[in-house]
Amino acid sequence: MSLTIPVVWSDECLLHEPGGEVWIGRPIPGDEVPERAVRIREVLEAAGAPVVESRLHPDDALLAVHDDRLVEFLRTAWEVWEAAGYPVVHGQDRVVPYIFPHPDLVGTLEPIIPVSPAARTGFFSFDTMTPVGPGTWRAARAAADCALTACDLVLEGAAAAYACTRPPGHHVTREAYGGSCYLNNTAIAAAHLRANGRARVAILDIDAHHGNGAQSIFAGRDDVFTASVHVDPEAGWFPHFLGTALESGVGNLNIPLAPRTGDEGWLAAVVGAGDAARAAGADALVVALGVDAAAVDPESPLEVSRDGFREGGRLLGNLGLPTVVVQEGGYDLAAIGGLVLAALEGIEEGLRA
Repeated sequence: MSLTIPVVWSDECLLHEPGGEVWIGRPIPGDEVPERAVRIREVLEAAGAPVVESRLHPDDALLAVHDDRLVEFLRTAWEVWEAAGYPVVHGQDRVVPYIFPHPDLVGTLEPIIPVSPAARTGFFSFDTMTPVGPGTWRAARAAADCALTACDLVLEGAAAAYACTRPPGHHVTREAYGGSCYLNNTAIAAAHLRANGRARVAILDIDAHHGNGAQSIFAGRDDVFTASVHVDPEAGWFPHFLGTALESGVGNLNIPLAPRTGDEGWLAAVVGAGDAARAAGADALVVALGVDAAAVDPESPLEVSRDGFREGGRLLGNLGLPTVVVQEGGYDLAAIGGLVLAALEGIEEGLRA
């Protein structure tokens, strides 16, 4: 049986070329590369999924979850960096920070936005692993449009739609980007659904790493419920400083898992997240679909199988909610397409049940 969930696509998502990343002060190759999206599309098209071109949406959709200063920084970061001569004079062909406004540096004062482009980058970025290049803004903006178009398809009556997006977005907060993410596509999607008639939206993040962005953006709100199933940051995994079960409360649920957790423990956590979304009274679902929890993935120590992702998708589909799926992590190029297909097949199966 062919996959019928529409796949929203934009060629512009391929324009972001990170050129590697800086980790513990060293330049290293990065895993978040354009080929990720190409591999996913190839597999989904071969499975019969219809491909839909993304539609352009106004910036208002971004500003519903992001500070306008962050959006403007990202829009202009490369041009400012290039005009300041960093690629030629200093040999740095990507926008990267070198200083950050640590709380103990600024104290009780409101930090100023620095004039220096390198220092300004540290005002808006929380790590050194998320470089901005010539095509980054257009790719990130296109990824947001893919997520918004998937929402439109669901609002128009589709049971589910999938945004084949990259770069990913779930680590971005209202005012800061990082974790290879620039705009929070899942948060943008949830806000769009709310703005178009859905009373309460649930974001269920099954990426291997904590969905800190949505947790932060929607904290204290009762119209968007957030849940994240991820490797325990207290075991040494990104984003390191948050993502514990202690942060769970009204409107948010974190389910951190021990390294080497496989299908059984991971699926039990997915059930728990789904039950919490149902109890919260959600009438629409946004799935932050990272497949980096796979045993073959280089970016996490979880050990979920392809069958596990299919069953996880079925459990999410069983919630019976209009469902927008937004691509997040997943970095094994040989496996990523099949893992996404398995999850989408599971969602489709669950929705039909």
